[in-house]
Amino acid sequence: MAIRRIKQIIQSHPSSDGDGVKIQRVHGFNNPSFSPFLMIDELKSINPDDYIGGFPPHPHRGIETLTYMLNGHFQHKDHMGNIGELRDGGAQWMSAGKGVIHSEMPMMTDSSLHGFQIWINLPAAKKMQPAQYTDFQPEMITEKTLGQNGLVRLISGDLTIQGDTIKGPLQQTGVPTTIADWHGVKGAKFTSCLNPDFQAMLYVYKGTIDVEGQAVKTGQLALLEHGEGLAITSAKDCGVLLLSGIPINEPVVHYGPFVMNSMEEIEQAIEDYQQGMLISNANP
Repeated sequence: MAIRRIKQIIQSHPSSDGDGVKIQRVHGFNNPSFSPFLMIDELKSINPDDYIGGFPPHPHRGIETLTYMLNGHFQHKDHMGNIGELRDGGAQWMSAGKGVIHSEMPMMTDSSLHGFQIWINLPAAKKMQPAQYTDFQPEMITEKTLGQNGLVRLISGDLTIQGDTIKGPLQQTGVPTTIADWHGVKGAKFTSCLNPDFQAMLYVYKGTIDVEGQAVKTGQLALLEHGEGLAITSAKDCGVLLLSGIPINEPVVHYGPFVMNSMEEIEQAIEDYQQGMLISNANP
């Protein structure tokens, strides 16, 4: 079985979004090896001033978002009437489809805030579908204890590990994905079989890991080559997000909160939003 090696390492960079929320960001809008994912934002702070403004009401079209909180609460409200408040360890998924307007407000617990928002592209055939939303509180996330090799939490898709295939609570997405979180102590090993048709990446949010002799450190994202096997060793106590999915081999045009396949479609999204038609079109 071919073990996946590292193709490229990308360093996250400080940025801000919403009402001045400080984040660490990795994006790959124009990197085919990133697909179907578009961006990973990490929110981490012990200072409320870094995020207190949150993300006031704003639009999206053409993407899905997955928000996953390690520490802290996150409140979602949207034009469809959905209100969801994540607790520590929970996740929420939203498919913007052809139009959604929502707000997201982070709230600290235990003097800290730590979480992620992942943007996932939608194929052209699904970019203009109606918007959807669902959330998963921490007790709904699938967990598998690996003994001395730590703990895996599976949010989306299926994952084969130690000979067992486990399923995450999120199964109905625009493209098939597997999204997991591995917690390992120093010397722990994580081995898994991945769908060879999926592209895969690892984002290290704590510690350092080794992938086939190459180190990946905190705040770095490793794009992996194709293969069936994944083998990771923790050089320090670690936290790692595994993101894997079917690539979308289509043009990507990104402007602010909109991701479409052409500039004409972007211009239409902007016009629809400015004329108050974005969500009217989303719910005929």
